[in-house]
Amino acid sequence: MNYTPAARIIFRNRGRRTDRWRDHGTEIQLSQLRWLLFRGATAEYGRTHMFEEVLRSSDPVKAYAATVPLVQYEDLRPLVMRMTDGEADVLWPGHCHNFAQSSGTSGGRSKYIPITSESLKVNHFPGSSDVVAQYLRHFPESRLFAGKGLILGGSFETRLHPKGHNVKVGDLSATLIDMIPEMANAFRVPDKKTALLADWNVKLDLLARAAIGADITNISGVPSWFLRVIRHALEISGRDYAYELWPNLEVFFHGGISFEPYRAEYERLCDPSKMHYFETYNASEGFFATQASRQNDGMLLLIDRGIFYEFLPLDATPDTTPLGVDEVEPGHVYEMIISSCNGLWRYRIGDTVEVTSVNPVKIRVAGRTHSFINAFGEELMESNADQAIAEASRITGAQVRNYTAGPLYACGNRKGRHQWLIEWEGNPPADTTAFASALDSALKEVNSDYAAKRGGNIFLDSPEIITLPTGSFDRWLAHQGSGKLGGQRKIPRLHNDRTIIDDLLQFGD
Repeated sequence: MNYTPAARIIFRNRGRRTDRWRDHGTEIQLSQLRWLLFRGATAEYGRTHMFEEVLRSSDPVKAYAATVPLVQYEDLRPLVMRMTDGEADVLWPGHCHNFAQSSGTSGGRSKYIPITSESLKVNHFPGSSDVVAQYLRHFPESRLFAGKGLILGGSFETRLHPKGHNVKVGDLSATLIDMIPEMANAFRVPDKKTALLADWNVKLDLLARAAIGADITNISGVPSWFLRVIRHALEISGRDYAYELWPNLEVFFHGGISFEPYRAEYERLCDPSKMHYFETYNASEGFFATQASRQNDGMLLLIDRGIFYEFLPLDATPDTTPLGVDEVEPGHVYEMIISSCNGLWRYRIGDTVEVTSVNPVKIRVAGRTHSFINAFGEELMESNADQAIAEASRITGAQVRNYTAGPLYACGNRKGRHQWLIEWEGNPPADTTAFASALDSALKEVNSDYAAKRGGNIFLDSPEIITLPTGSFDRWLAHQGSGKLGGQRKIPRLHNDRTIIDDLLQFGD
């Protein structure tokens, strides 16, 4: 039975509410800040930073910026650890029973993000509903609820041993699946037990077999990992294309990493006459944005979901005041800062976003604040790398499964250059030199600083490609710690030093 018409009625107002954001974004964000400060004032952090006084000021936004410092995770780690041990009223009022273990793409210690009951009710679950509402609104022909969704879940596997009563630590997706309303399970596969399995090698086969026997209309997950599931399902079934297994498949709700390096392969496997690709921005720290148009012109920032946003220009000095949603400009890249109902106050999440439009604000993820290469003045960002990898793959016909890159400094007669470690999908190209040339040309097109440094091979030599054996990135992820390997884990793309590059090379031997 097709439940989509009924679902469209249910989700209609949820999708339309965003229309008023064009004229009322500032006041909506102010109301979010007031609510957060009011709720957080009774917790230790709120008392220490005088939330009640900030609320009583004539300009709460200005007072908040002047009173509460910008922080990174390490500033909050001792407070979060007290919460995992069961202490109440630390960053947010009450006890917190769920914590999302981050993927640790920076290579440091894992982060444990509080997932409060408010963040589930106000942000994470409603954010997922916003995605569906926007999709149904802009694709009236959809039959989304005529079949089932295939979702990649994480697990609760972790090396942290919390002392708090009934405290669970794992991937955000594991928490969401564990607590999803029972009615929603009727529209998704696999079953909860399979979705929460920790052993990815066992889970992959069960996921694929569960999907083969279902009428899948939509898939949700990280592009690189989902491609593994699709390929395994095709291998088991003896089919060549995803549309042979799932003729009613119409949309991939994707996020976590850039889709561009994988787009060509998805378009080859899926029916281009009916398949859509819908981007989301759902992190452990919060559900921030969703695509809100047929063509992705940037993701709509969700400004009424329990988060107050600030944006810091990349050339900011210690005295720079971050900007609000009413102050950002299209075409500019900012570091995104959040204050949210999981107790993260003026928190630097480590992501940079490009504002594509305002009134309402739409964004694209530009990369991580620490994910870049500027060893030679080239200022190469993660978004540049993703675009260039996609273009080089298109030109050469190669398929990249995973990649990462870092600087290789001048030695002997060789000038400095970028070293790219690539794991290919299937057989590697017969000539990686051609891929390196196409990659180099594409990087020059998307980044003028890189093009200038490559001019005449004076400052920077051409890229060096190193092929890693199949499974190298998986072995590296698994080595990072318990729970690292799985459908929500991401490969760090760019590094301004050789720490991760040299580490990964050991797993390619």
